Amino acid sequence: SIDDFSKEEYNKILDTAEEFEKNPIQIILNCKVVATLFFEPSTRTRLSFESAVNRLGGKVIGFSDASSTSVQKGETLKDTIITVSKYADLIVMRNPKEGSARYAS
Repeated sequence: SIDDFSKEEYNKILDTAEEFEKNPIQIILNCKVVATLFFEPSTRTRLSFESAVNRLGGKVIGFSDASSTSVQKGETLKDTIITVSKYADLIVMRNPKEGSARYAS
């Protein structure tokens, strides 16, 4: 939530955003793997994250259809996150369950 960050941290985020506006081509994810875990359909959101990762020099792994994952066999969100965290440096997740992103972090 908004209370998770201090005023100084928000100012740092805004300063960083301003730097990106000045120089949008930055290879800050070079040699990094980003996992995109989309437990619900979201074409625009998924593609925007994947495009951003590619533009920043990273590689993308993941899924956009939870029905093709071990979740269908009963794997818990916790187990999925633990497993995927072994393969990726960063996880981007969209899940319909309230609080799932905070839980995963």
